[in-house]
Amino acid sequence: QMHLVESGGGLVPAGGSLRLSCAASGRTFSSAAMGWFRQAPGKEREFVAAIWSSVSTYYAESVKGRFTISRDNAKNTVYLQMNSLKPEDTAVYYCAAGRALAADTKYYDYWGQGTQVTVSS
Repeated sequence: QMHLVESGGGLVPAGGSLRLSCAASGRTFSSAAMGWFRQAPGKEREFVAAIWSSVSTYYAESVKGRFTISRDNAKNTVYLQMNSLKPEDTAVYYCAAGRALAADTKYYDYWGQGTQVTVSS
């Protein structure tokens, strides 16, 4: 079992930045692939970024160059640094733990409750 808690969401103007955090407890964090997903109202949940080791990362095209995923295994925490935010980035952001560096939700076994990110135009 793994319990995930996201934090760091909020309201930010377009062009601004936010850093999301996801604190994990339970099974071995360092061996898990960690991902960030988001879901906007009326839309399906979509992949944002994932990380396995500190050098293995994977990004959605829509966030590449603006978002950075990282992890601190000593703190059992994964981060998502979001820069140059756009109104279309508005969504609930979810942290997930899984078995592969993948964009498909089927590879992720544990999910957090989500944190709201709102980008004003």
